[in-house]
Amino acid sequence: MQRKASAVWQGGLKDGKGTVSSASGVLSTTPYSFATRFENNPGTNPEELIAAAHAACFSMALSAQLGNANLKPESINTAATLTMEKLDSGWTITAVHLDVSARVPNADKAAFEKAANDAKSGCPVSKVLKANITMAAKLE
Repeated sequence: MQRKASAVWQGGLKDGKGTVSSASGVLSTTPYSFATRFENNPGTNPEELIAAAHAACFSMALSAQLGNANLKPESINTAATLTMEKLDSGWTITAVHLDVSARVPNADKAAFEKAANDAKSGCPVSKVLKANITMAAKLE
């Protein structure tokens, strides 16, 4: 299985601009810039897209882990907060915190926590990141 996306950048780092697109068309020449990445201006940036991918991947992984325990979630809500810091080696994604809230009929706290921890370590996006990944998981 392969997935594809592309980016085009025009100009210098601070005065340039770019677009990002995905093969599915969900992202289609979506603009990004230095200001959307480092100055909190409205718009997307690579780190926001990684956080979105991590939240989506984790939610699916948790659903799978719960299914392995014969539990079916009604809902899983995951918010990923990515931290990027300027280290001596340059800008680095140093951490991702996952805030998870799930409604899972008939689940006890221990089964839910095991499934959440297994999903955190087993999610393919978690595996690719060299960041400290933390999580707060709540069973509703």
